[in-house]
Amino acid sequence: MQLMPIGRFSRLTGVGVKALRHYDEVGLLVPAAVDEETGYRFYSTDQVDRAEAIRLLRRLDMPLEEIRATLAADDPVALRDALVSHQRQIASRESELRASRGKLQRLIDGRETIMGMRSESLQAEDHRRLGIDLYNRTWTLMDSPGEEMLHCAHASAYHWMQGGGTTANRARSEWLCSRVYSILGRPEPALQHAQRCLELVESAPEEMEDWDLAGAYEALARAHLVAGDAQDARRFCELGREATAKSANPEDRKHIEADLDALPL
Repeated sequence: MQLMPIGRFSRLTGVGVKALRHYDEVGLLVPAAVDEETGYRFYSTDQVDRAEAIRLLRRLDMPLEEIRATLAADDPVALRDALVSHQRQIASRESELRASRGKLQRLIDGRETIMGMRSESLQAEDHRRLGIDLYNRTWTLMDSPGEEMLHCAHASAYHWMQGGGTTANRARSEWLCSRVYSILGRPEPALQHAQRCLELVESAPEEMEDWDLAGAYEALARAHLVAGDAQDARRFCELGREATAKSANPEDRKHIEADLDALPL
C-alpha cells in the first residue's frame, strides 16, 4: 500500500491540512497510518476518493455528521436520499430566513408593532453608529464564535447600508461577513461575501484605502481554504501578499500579513 504524508495528500485532494486533522479527530477520515514517534499522519491512494467526496459535500454545506452517515452507508440509494434531504433542509432554512427578514423589516420600518410600540425610524448618524458598534462587537465575539457573532456581522452591514455608508464601508462589511462564515466553517456564504468584497473594492478604487484590496484577497484565501480548495487559497494568499507589500502604512501591513501568515497553507 502506497502511503503519502498529510501535506502531499492535501495537495492531491484539495482538502486543507487543518481540515484533514479535524476529520481524523472526529473519525470521518482516519489516516492509513500514524508514526508513533512523530505523530505524523500518512494516507493511502485508496482514501483519495473519500477525501474528495467529503470536500464536495462540505462545499454543499452538509454537516459532518450527515456526511459520515451518508458515506458509511456506501449505497447509491442512501446517497440520493441524503442529498434530497439536505436540499430540503436548505430550502427550508432559506424560506425561514426570508420570512424573518421580511418581519424584521416591517418592525424596523414601524409598519408593525411590538406590545403596541412602533419602531422609531433611525437617522443616518444612528445607523452609522450602530454599524460601527456592531462591527466591533463582532470582533469581540470571534473569541467565542456562534450565532450572535454571525447576526452582529450582518446587522453591522445592514446599518452601514441604511446610514449612507460608502462603497468602502460596504466592502468592509462584506469582508466581515466572509470572515465570520469562515470561522463557522461555512464555505459557500464565506466565498460569496469574499467575492462581493473584492467586486466592491475593484468597483471604486478611489474610495479605498491601500489595504482594502489585500483584505479582499485575504478573505478569498481564507474562504477557499474552508472550502477545501488549497490551490485557490494559495493563489489568493499570494495576491494578498503582493497587495500588502504596496501598503504605505507599516501597521496596516503588519495586521494583514499576520492574517495571511495564520492561514494553514
